[in-house]
Amino acid sequence: MLTAEQNDELTQVEPGTRMGEVLRRYWYPVAFTRELTEFPVKRVELLGEFFALWRSPRGRYGIIPEPCPHRKASMAYGVVEDDGLRCPYHGWKFDTDGACTDQPAEKDNTNFRNRVRATAGRVEEMGGLVWAYVGPDPAPELPRFDTYVMDGFRDIGWADLPCNYVQIMENAVDPHHVEFLHGRYFEFIGQHQGFTAPASFGKEHQRIGFDAFEWGIIKRRVLAGASEDNDDWKVGHPLVFPYNMRVGGGGIHQMQIRVPINRTTTRFMLYTVHAPEGYEAIDQPTVPDYEIPVFDARGNHVVNYVEGQDIMAWCTQGPITDRTTEHLGRSDIGVALLRKMFRQSMEAVERGEDPLGVIREPHERIDLPCEKDKFHAGGAQFALDFCDMGSTRFSPMLDTIKKVHISAAEQVGKDKAAGRQSFTPVGGIGEATLAPDTEAQVDSGPVGKEAER
Repeated sequence: MLTAEQNDELTQVEPGTRMGEVLRRYWYPVAFTRELTEFPVKRVELLGEFFALWRSPRGRYGIIPEPCPHRKASMAYGVVEDDGLRCPYHGWKFDTDGACTDQPAEKDNTNFRNRVRATAGRVEEMGGLVWAYVGPDPAPELPRFDTYVMDGFRDIGWADLPCNYVQIMENAVDPHHVEFLHGRYFEFIGQHQGFTAPASFGKEHQRIGFDAFEWGIIKRRVLAGASEDNDDWKVGHPLVFPYNMRVGGGGIHQMQIRVPINRTTTRFMLYTVHAPEGYEAIDQPTVPDYEIPVFDARGNHVVNYVEGQDIMAWCTQGPITDRTTEHLGRSDIGVALLRKMFRQSMEAVERGEDPLGVIREPHERIDLPCEKDKFHAGGAQFALDFCDMGSTRFSPMLDTIKKVHISAAEQVGKDKAAGRQSFTPVGGIGEATLAPDTEAQVDSGPVGKEAER
């Protein structure tokens, strides 16, 4: 349970707030690459502020606050030129560094433009997404997490949700919800809507555990019929601080992204790469994106797929969860650990330090630990359940994605029969490194006690 003041502080995203200043130390996906190819300028809301994002004919990206420094007209309606963005109102032009380079009506006042500047952020393109950093200089490196740079067939599902991002992130460290929300509840919905829910989601949790590591929290579970030798416990999967969760299984690699648009709106994105053992590369010049349904025609939540059930649980808590009246149990130890990390990051920023997960060193790829045999369900079966019972069912590439997994499984079978090793396009799962200064290994165990380090 939190006080009203603590809950208010935890859920803030605006500039000048404790949590808002933490969030401004990270990069965020703010557009799909194809959007700025189709039209080169876009209005973007991020962390409670509005920006103008553009791509020049030369392929350079820029982002500045939406109001023009002249008389506050929207730069998101601006004219994109080779060397900057020009305001549609009086033609003032700004380059990607925020410098004012032209003022058409001020020709006789040549020094005036040198006294005018827009606060420019940094922009990069990676994996079919346009990423922006709008925090203080110097900007950190854009983290090149494995999902965004690995080989495979990819697509991106998304939805804008009417709730704060923190209640979504708390779900990422709540393993027990799976067996009821995606198990028993899924079965209940299936009974009334005429489909069969996947049995793997309903397996009872025998044990859960959490480890703090350099990128966030690794979540582990032991399910009924499994052991600590299974991937769900031995490897687990990570919450990537402060707004991502990496999941996988059956040749599927996914980053679940929760971008704080403002305090009560979150852009939920499912960045998915399909790269099963035996996969043969398919040419994919662009990464397709598609909107997933949140509400039906009557305004009720769509709950006949996995992410729709999560969305219902997040949004029905209200725009901002009231944590002053909650009752946390032993199964909520992951939630408590996440809140501790948020608090520690606020304190770090106030000391002038980087919060958790900010990277300053150039790098080519960051491999995150993630289980391969999800729920001990078997690779191909998990992949097909993922396609039929999750958000992928709404993808325009669904048929192609299924063919990827089916043909890969057939190829593996042929290779095994011939005594050959199938090609696996993705490298090792990586090793989790525990955060050195954090008392962060938490294990519910069979009796819900904190583990000895």
